[in-house]
Amino acid sequence: MLLSDIAEALACKHSGEDVEITSMNNLTDAMIGQLSFAEHKKYATDLKNSNASAFLIPSSLIGSLPQNSSYIVCDNVSLQMAYATKLFAPKKIDFNAPDPVFGEGSYVDKRANVENGVVIGKNCTIMAGVYLGSHVQVGDNTTLYANTTVYRDCRIGSDCIIHSGAVVGADGFGFSHTAAGEHVKIYQNGNVIIEDDVEIGANCAIDRAVFGSTRIKKGVKLDNFIHIGHNCEIGEYSLFVAQSGVGGSTKLGRNCVVSGQSAFTDHLDIAPFSTFTARSGITKSIKEPKGVWSGYPLMPHKEWMKLQSKIAKLIKE
Repeated sequence: MLLSDIAEALACKHSGEDVEITSMNNLTDAMIGQLSFAEHKKYATDLKNSNASAFLIPSSLIGSLPQNSSYIVCDNVSLQMAYATKLFAPKKIDFNAPDPVFGEGSYVDKRANVENGVVIGKNCTIMAGVYLGSHVQVGDNTTLYANTTVYRDCRIGSDCIIHSGAVVGADGFGFSHTAAGEHVKIYQNGNVIIEDDVEIGANCAIDRAVFGSTRIKKGVKLDNFIHIGHNCEIGEYSLFVAQSGVGGSTKLGRNCVVSGQSAFTDHLDIAPFSTFTARSGITKSIKEPKGVWSGYPLMPHKEWMKLQSKIAKLIKE
């Protein structure tokens, strides 16, 4: 749609060329034809270097825009961004997509629900109760156990196993807020990409991205009851034990080990080969690889062991 149409829908005014907008994205990943946004001055550098065709910004950031930019000025960028995501949300089912494609040697149970636009590779097993949304792609030799749900536009690699009750591509938990305390949904218009040789346990939930992709990289193994938030990236060959969770936009390097009931806050960067013992609470990024961490607040495992020893002695005294 045209930028002027978006501005009208948001009850705001636009400036600059009335460009055509096809989708939204964040500042660093945005391309020509996309609308991006910035709310704080800390994003001024990213704003100036962005390739987006247009921007949602407060008046204080007009001077930080790239030359000859098109933009919409609004008082509450976060709230208007949420309203704008609804304008670009795809229909839940694409009835006009082509018929599903089933690869040679694949078995799809007649009680599975496969929407138009789905492409399934060779030698796959799709069991009863599986739901594959519009335009889902499944690679070769992949097994989806009963009652697995994969929302539209998500991609599953080859040689994957997804166990019963897992949900891939549900909306990430994202809301903006009005002055009256009402919660306005940020539509999650990205997808989930599961790379090759991934195993996902029963009743896991992997949320789709706001923009772009939530990505589970090659060789990752998830136990039962794992939650991966929107826009996360889980590095190659990482292991997660049951009841662990990762907040949105957190990125783990390769070969991380996350023990049971551990939790990460959002927007963290975790070094490769990091190990977290059970019930770790991770609230800060970790830059040094190959560390072993424990507790909350998080500390090196050896320090945590010493602390537990001292606490035990205090109790005895």
